[in-house]
Amino acid sequence: MSDHYTGWYHEFAEYDPETAPEEFVGFVYRIQNLDTLQKYIGKKLFWNRRKTKVKTKSGGTKTKYVTKESDWKKYYGSNKLLQEQVEEVGGDKYYREILKFCKTKGECSYYEAKYQFEYDVLLRDDYFNEYIQCRINAKHLKRDNDGE
Repeated sequence: MSDHYTGWYHEFAEYDPETAPEEFVGFVYRIQNLDTLQKYIGKKLFWNRRKTKVKTKSGGTKTKYVTKESDWKKYYGSNKLLQEQVEEVGGDKYYREILKFCKTKGECSYYEAKYQFEYDVLLRDDYFNEYIQCRINAKHLKRDNDGE
């Protein structure tokens, strides 16, 4: 796979990563093989936050959080078979579509599961998805009245 940005699409237009709204932490996506039409639905965060230990002036250590951009620009899903196929045929044979931008990690998890159930990814042969995993607390979702 190439390290250069090969493109995500949102609402049928190429998504410009430079215009990423700061209020979103991640997104739910669908990747589709353009030859076989096999698909995969997953979620990806824009940022990784890791704990690291740093030395203090007094000789002790303290925990510090380090935030850095994730590999979302060149990401092709976590499914092993999908990853192998992308390595084999190249990322340009895949259409990567952002289905929904999310404001919290909980929202990412909720909408990933919602789309996976909505598209019956476990019941259809044209999806790479092998399982649906979710544990979501209502407190981690922003509630609104738009019916979505």
